[in-house]
Amino acid sequence: MGNSRNFAASVALACAALMSPVAYAADITNPPAAIDIVDGGGFFGRLITGAAGGDTFADQYTFSAADGSSILADLFSYSSSPNNGVDITAFDLYSTGGTLVGTGTAVESDGIEQWQLSTSGLAADTYYVQVSGSVRSAAAAVYSASLAVTPVPEPATYGMLLGGLALVGAMSRRRKH
Repeated sequence: MGNSRNFAASVALACAALMSPVAYAADITNPPAAIDIVDGGGFFGRLITGAAGGDTFADQYTFSAADGSSILADLFSYSSSPNNGVDITAFDLYSTGGTLVGTGTAVESDGIEQWQLSTSGLAADTYYVQVSGSVRSAAAAVYSASLAVTPVPEPATYGMLLGGLALVGAMSRRRKH
């Protein structure tokens, strides 16, 4: 009789464990968004509300670059305490084909997280930066970033610069004689 009670209790406990709700981390990734680059710079970011601690995201922000361009991006997230806000785990640059082009580095992580990403010599293409991380708590969280895209001057620009320097040199030489 004791064995059957133990068995029944074990079955009941197993069924209760299987029927209880389990909290899973949700993927709260936003759809890809475009960065509006004006005069070589743009801003992007996200306010995260209504998420649970442990939820993850991998947000993508697209932009275009000319041949030979370089980029510099800074990402910041703020937490009022170590248990609030977001935990940024990666800040990377990809080509549209999904090839990793550059990896960001964490600069600061005490209350205000800061990441930097820079690369040069890009081919003319559309790229995206991906911000990956997780939510620390149900409190609202935010991250924001700036992106500077610097094109490399055309060879004709260098030719005009050298031509101008040659003219200045010729004029100064004429004045000496």
